[in-house]
Formats: sequence, structure tokens, C-alpha cells
Amino acid sequence: MNAKNKAHGTPAAQRPRDDVAAPAMKIVMRNIEKRFPGVHALRGVQFDLRAGEVHALMGENGAGKSTLMKILTGVYQPDDGEILVDGKPVTIPGPKAAQDLGISIIHQELFLMSHLTAAQNIFIGREPRRGFGLFVDEATMNANAAALFKRMKININPREEVGHLTVARQQLVEIAKALSFNSRVLVMDEPTSALNETEVEHLFAIIKELKSQGVGIVYITHKMDEVKRIADRITVMRDGQYIDTLPAADTSMAKIISMMVGRELADASRAEGQGTDTEMLRVVGLNRGKAVRDINFTVRKGEILGFAGLMGAGRTEVARAIFGADPIDSGEIYVHGKRAAIKSPKDAVKLGLAYLSEDRKHFGLVTPMSVRDNVTMASWPRFTRGKVWMQDRVLRRTSKQFVDLLKVKTPSVDQETRLLSGGNQQKVVIAKWLLRDCDILFFDEPTRGIDVGAKAEIYKLLQGLAEQGKSIVVISSEMPEILRLSHRVIVMCEGRITGELDGKTATQESIMTLAAQGWGKAA
Repeated sequence: MNAKNKAHGTPAAQRPRDDVAAPAMKIVMRNIEKRFPGVHALRGVQFDLRAGEVHALMGENGAGKSTLMKILTGVYQPDDGEILVDGKPVTIPGPKAAQDLGISIIHQELFLMSHLTAAQNIFIGREPRRGFGLFVDEATMNANAAALFKRMKININPREEVGHLTVARQQLVEIAKALSFNSRVLVMDEPTSALNETEVEHLFAIIKELKSQGVGIVYITHKMDEVKRIADRITVMRDGQYIDTLPAADTSMAKIISMMVGRELADASRAEGQGTDTEMLRVVGLNRGKAVRDINFTVRKGEILGFAGLMGAGRTEVARAIFGADPIDSGEIYVHGKRAAIKSPKDAVKLGLAYLSEDRKHFGLVTPMSVRDNVTMASWPRFTRGKVWMQDRVLRRTSKQFVDLLKVKTPSVDQETRLLSGGNQQKVVIAKWLLRDCDILFFDEPTRGIDVGAKAEIYKLLQGLAEQGKSIVVISSEMPEILRLSHRVIVMCEGRITGELDGKTATQESIMTLAAQGWGKAA
């Protein structure tokens, strides 16, 4: 960084900031450069944020959006360029320095400690004290967390361990944690990727209130409808470079997409066909506590079956129970017409089942390992000689084939997976299961955190798999995604199936009617 950028910002956050509204702040980033091994991630990027605005930062996965914001929040250091806060050059050597300046971030990948409670995660390092500062005041901390959740209009027990919460609820805890700093600048990286429509509305209400208080918000998302609703301005990045900044109200979605991907995308169309009459999977009377109640359904060969419902409906719990990740209380599972004893994911994989989890970081990848190893790990027995030696050249060639197929942005298959963007990590998980060549594939939020161009590629891929005779189960919180992909739609509410719809005639309204059926009334 240039010598003129060595001045540090005033550590305003060292004092509590919940007593008065924080003053407004303007951010300017100029000519930002960042390199990683084998990757020139940012090339002279420009960005600015005004007080009291929502500035959407858009681009395909790997465009550099998250990297730019990690520089603003002190996670990374720029190789060149400057950052100005209210016209004064500053350096931000770490996340604590960013918080002292009044800058907070909600990361796309969650940074929570699963063994701690929601309240402990929110206030870790800032716990209220009693007894001359010797003891943590748990009651006050829980009350403060409860007040934050009430402000956000969400129902989370502050005393609940985060590890027991769903990914969606964990993301809400992250949002509450960022809000607890009373920041002047708030970066939201895919904040609604695991939220249902009601929770999105609550978040937007919070954002509007923060705007009225002069808080500047950087909003990173791939959801076009959200940008048009919430953003004041839009900056587009592509391949680590700044493309343009435009007013949101006067910019069409087609224009945004064109700038992001540099090409036209085909119009969305619903899935054609309906699969065959051959039954691949049948679930009978599946139960697991209150999360999974008397679940019955079938999946046919060449079919895409969609699972819809509000957060907490039990869709993920059903998939995990079938895959052997969670023990069941009762029920029967039939694969290829034969009753299957699935006690673990290993049993499921042997039977030709695959499960792409909604939480790729914990259940889909070993991020310190290379892309090559992550793509091939579920199929390693196929690449051994005498079950001892790995065929390294074959591993490399095969993994590259799937990396190219899914257009994973990586300098090589030897790159550590942790250095990829979230969307490209998701593609690596998909590649792993495609290589395994399973017959029945569960995709839980398959496009979570994936940009509009990559989404179209994933949709085409799933439809192609169905045409090849694979059986696909798609669990998604995005109803347009369910409607586009599904031959049939199963809707759940509070652990039960409340209805089944034909994919050709289903609508968002018909899905929502079933998704809310019996909500809040289950025993």
C-alpha cells in the first residue's frame, strides 16, 4: 500500500455504540489491487459508498466482490490502492480496526462457534460483566440478544447453541451480530441466501431503518429482484475488474446481467417431460421426532422432484434422514424397489444416493485440500491400483474434466478449495457427486450463493442429468427455482407433507398456500 495510506482511522468503536446513533460516513476505494498465488483477484478496482444508501455490488462468482469487501473490513490487505474514510486515507490492518472505524460485515460463509449460544456468539469479546468485572452477566447478555432478535422480528432463543440451529437461523444470528456494533457501514454478503420470503421482508425493513439513520450498506447479492427493490446504486465487477456504476432505478435487469456475464442469457423455461414410470426411490412412513412426520413420497427415473416450504418445514431433515446422516425413529426406504437399510451416509452412497448439503463448508468440502482431491474424494477407490496406489495422472485428468464441465474458476486443480469463491466451491461439491455417478441425487439449495450466469449452467446440468435417467430431488427456498426445475413439487410445513403439485401448473401462490397450511398449529 502507498505510504500516504499509513494513517489509521480513529478507534471510535472502543466505546459502546448502543447509546447514541453513529455519525454518517463516506467510503472511497481507489485503484485496489490484490493478488493470490496464481490469481490476480483485483485489478485497479474503484468503489464508493455514501452515507444512508444501499449500494449493490454485483458480478459472477470469482468476479472479486467478496475479496474487495474483505479488504474494506480488514480481512485482507491490498497490494496497492487506497481507502478513504470521510476524505482521509486510512489503513485497515484487521477486522478489529474495521470495527473501530464503524465497519462491519456479514460474510457469505458463516463465522460462528457452534458450541456457543446465539447470545455468546453475538457478544463474544464484548460480554457484559458483573461482580467487579470478574463474571459474565449472562442474564444481561441474553436480554440484549433477545432485544436484537425482537428488533429483527425473528424468533430465536438467545440461549440456544448455534450448532443446533439451521443454516438459515445461523445466518440470522450473523446479521444480529453485525447490527449489535451499531456500525456506520454494514457489508452484507448474500444475506438472504438462506432466508425465506417472510424473513427477507423483515431484513429489508431493518435495512430501510438503518438507511434512515445514515448507515451505508454494501449489498452483495445475485438476486436481481432484491437489487431492484432495495438498492440505490449498482456497481458491477467482472473478472476482478470494475465495469460500471449505475443508478438502480434506471437500470434494467438485462443490462445488469449483460455487464456481469458479458453475454446474453437464455430465457427461463419450465422443465419439460415428467420422467418415466420406473420407481427409483420410495419413502414410507418416515419419522424423526417433530422435524419429520409420516413422510411418504416416490421419485421416478428421469424426474426432478422439488421440495418447497418455509424455513423449518423439515425439507433438509427429510433428506438427511434418508441419506443416513440423522437416525430415524421409524419408516421404510426402498431403492430400486428393494428395502434399504441406510444407517450412515456410507450406506447411502453404496446404494447410489448422493446428497449435496446446504452447508457446503461443513458437509460438502475439505477446504484446505485441493480442488482435485475434493472432486475425486468420493470416488477414490476407482483411482487405486491394488487398492494401494492412487493413479495421480488419472485423478488430475478426471478432476479437470469436471472442473471444465462446470466452469469452475480456478487457476488449476491443485488450488486449495478454500481460496475459491463460495459459488465455485459449490460447483466443486456438485462435481464430486457427478463423478461418483450416483443414480439418485439430493440437491439441497444447489444454487445458494451462485450468480445468475452460473445458475443457468446448474439448471441446464440438472435437467441434463434427468434426461440421462438420473433421479433428482431439489430442495430450494427460491420458488422460481422450484417452478423452473420441477416435474412435481412436494410442499412441507412443520415436518409434514401438506400437498403435491404438478410442476407444469404449480404457481408461487399455490405453493405458499400449502406451505402455510397448519403453520403454528402442529402439536
